[in-house]
Amino acid sequence: MTIELFIDVQPKEISIALTEDKVLMEFQKEGREASFSVGNMYLGRVKKIMPALNACFVDVGSQKEAFLHYQDLGNHFFSYQKYVKQVVSDRRKLAPYSKVTGLPELPKEGSISNVLQTGQEIMVQVVKEPISTKGPRLTADLSFAGRFLVLVPFSDKVSVSSKIKSAEERARLKQLIQSIKPKNFGVIVRTVAEGKRVAELDAELKILVKQWDEAIAKVQKAEKPPVLIYEENSRAVAMLRDFFNPSYEAIYVNDEAVYAEIRNYVALIAPERAHVVKHYTGNLPIFDNFAVTKQIKSSFGRVVPYKGGAYLVIEHTEALHVVDVNSGNRSHGNTNQEENAIDVNLGAADELARQFRLRDMGGIIIVDFIDMDTAENRQKLYERMCQNMQRDRAKHNILPLSKFGLMQITRQRVRPAMDVAVEEQCPVCSGQGTIKSSILFTDSLETKIDYLINKLKISRFNLHVHPFIAAYINKGVFSLKWRWRLKYGFGIRITPNQSVPLLAYTFYDAKGEEIDMREELQ
Repeated sequence: MTIELFIDVQPKEISIALTEDKVLMEFQKEGREASFSVGNMYLGRVKKIMPALNACFVDVGSQKEAFLHYQDLGNHFFSYQKYVKQVVSDRRKLAPYSKVTGLPELPKEGSISNVLQTGQEIMVQVVKEPISTKGPRLTADLSFAGRFLVLVPFSDKVSVSSKIKSAEERARLKQLIQSIKPKNFGVIVRTVAEGKRVAELDAELKILVKQWDEAIAKVQKAEKPPVLIYEENSRAVAMLRDFFNPSYEAIYVNDEAVYAEIRNYVALIAPERAHVVKHYTGNLPIFDNFAVTKQIKSSFGRVVPYKGGAYLVIEHTEALHVVDVNSGNRSHGNTNQEENAIDVNLGAADELARQFRLRDMGGIIIVDFIDMDTAENRQKLYERMCQNMQRDRAKHNILPLSKFGLMQITRQRVRPAMDVAVEEQCPVCSGQGTIKSSILFTDSLETKIDYLINKLKISRFNLHVHPFIAAYINKGVFSLKWRWRLKYGFGIRITPNQSVPLLAYTFYDAKGEEIDMREELQ
């Protein structure tokens, strides 16, 4: 299987696409100014105790107050609180962490009212981003995740991933970590650490301990909570850390700074694979060049077609996701209803497993498959769904079909489901239904080019248009593009872009910043 990662860095947003054998499997997009809050740690302040929920709301600086349940305080909460008080009480000298004595563990059953009080300062970590009307979800059981190891302060326990099956390897890793880990730290050994040398693990452990030291130093200097004391890596690096594996064929990045950042990170965690990180410098947008844009347009939206004319209808409500499987117009005209149903349902199971990863759908998912009469076919569909979901990194649970033909699935929800608008409003009429004659479109473009060069004095720019329009502009020996260049100068560059609607355009200056010409000429 060929796995490739494409990172499209734009001035206002960054998009990341993962393909397996050229098929789009995962996609993430977010504004560059927005922080990726999962994993971030804060020195927060308790705002409100909710005894009925056995929880509290904590101010961490987000729009909505964050939620912290008693069960998420962690076994070592008393030790954390004791150390935080020591650190905050002396702003000049930092209390040495290695000499801290731990307190008894927090009882599993207890009341949050007996542990916390309003106004109390508390160290917390974000485990879920704000979703819909809910604020962030927090934990006070802090951890620092690396490629091979997870560092857990105030715990002396060393745990090894259950996915490492070899008893000898598990014993080797446990003994190795016990010999190198500092006092008062626990370590969780991740699956990818299997077979790694002591030097690699020790180097990462030192990095994680340094992150803890820097976080505590920020706690000491904090004057008024909430204060961010530890920030996760950039979105691209965090994504790589979570599921990077040596089988990656290539990682393409279209931004030089992000390329350097990712290459340095890969060189740190897997030096022998640093060469797979490549700086994309082509003229076409990176997603267009690698056929990702077309897959994004066809894979998102309410109706998702798949093989043989069948399609899925995906609806999202506040409580759950609902998926309806439809056979559509079957091209091969199978007259056997049972065979037709199992064929459509198995295809839906393949597409659904992809859609869950692609949209990062979480929570409760109800799938209404086409009714099947035989128990054998229902079992076959259930097994196919379980098999397809094995490659999904998110925790999930799948129940067999109910007597109503419904399959219930729960999938770990960490951030809002990815929602990409694939329907395009007419950029010319703004949905009014009437436009200027399309034959005048290039004349309108030339008017804007003239205004750009002669009025705004911008001589070098890049014009992004739909590929059909770009083909028309470039057509012929003495093309329209060459006529524009002879008249206005050679700073004009035409780029076909599949994400631009047919009769639309976007101007970019030499630095890649968008020039809003729609506001200039009305």
